[in-house]
Amino acid sequence: MDHSSWTAILQSYVTDKGDVNYKSLQNNRTVLNGYLNALASNVPDKTWNTSEKKAYWINAYNAYTIQLILDNYPIQSIKDLKDPWGQKFITLNDETLTLNTIEHKILRPMGDSRIHFAIVCASESCPKLLNCAFEAETIDSQLDQAAHEFINDPTKNSITPSKITISKIFKWFKSDFPKGVDFINYLNTYSTVQISPEAKINHQNYNWALNE
Repeated sequence: MDHSSWTAILQSYVTDKGDVNYKSLQNNRTVLNGYLNALASNVPDKTWNTSEKKAYWINAYNAYTIQLILDNYPIQSIKDLKDPWGQKFITLNDETLTLNTIEHKILRPMGDSRIHFAIVCASESCPKLLNCAFEAETIDSQLDQAAHEFINDPTKNSITPSKITISKIFKWFKSDFPKGVDFINYLNTYSTVQISPEAKINHQNYNWALNE
C-alpha cells in the first residue's frame, strides 16, 4: 500500500503543530477522495505483516476522521455530531465499518499502546496529527516519536517529578497501559522529566474543540 498521497495531503493541509486547514481541504476534496479510494482498493489481508497492517489502519482512521469532519463542516467539535465514532460510513471489502471498529476491534487488539498517540479524533486534546503518513518501514520509530511528542506536550500533559496531570486518554484506555509503578516507568520511557514512582496522578479536562 502506497501512502505517499496521504503524506502529500498532510503536508499541504496540516501544520507542524497538527492543526488541520479543513476549510481549504474542503475546497479540494478530490485529493482526499483519491487516497480513500486507494485504501478501499488495498485492504489488508493475511499476507500483510503487522507493521503494514498497523500503518494502514492508523492512516485509515485519521483519513476517515477527516472525511467525517469535512462531510459536516463547518462544525466546532466532532462531538457536535451524533455518535461520530459509531457512524457506519466506511466501506472496505463490502463491509461497512465505523471509527470505533477500526480503533477497538482492529488497532487496540494489536497490543501496542502507542497507537493512542497516533490516531487523532480531530480535537485539541487529541495527539497532534503528524503531517506525514505512517509507513510500515518506519512505524516503530514513528510511534515512538508520537509518544514522545504527546507525553511532553504541555497542552496535553503537565509533568513534574512529584505530580503529573495527564491526558484522560490514559484513563479511558487504562487497560492498554501498564499498571502502578510500571505505568510511571512507561511514561519515563518518553518523558523528558523523570517522574517519581510516588508521583501523584491527576487527569486533565479534555478539550473537544476542533483541531484547526
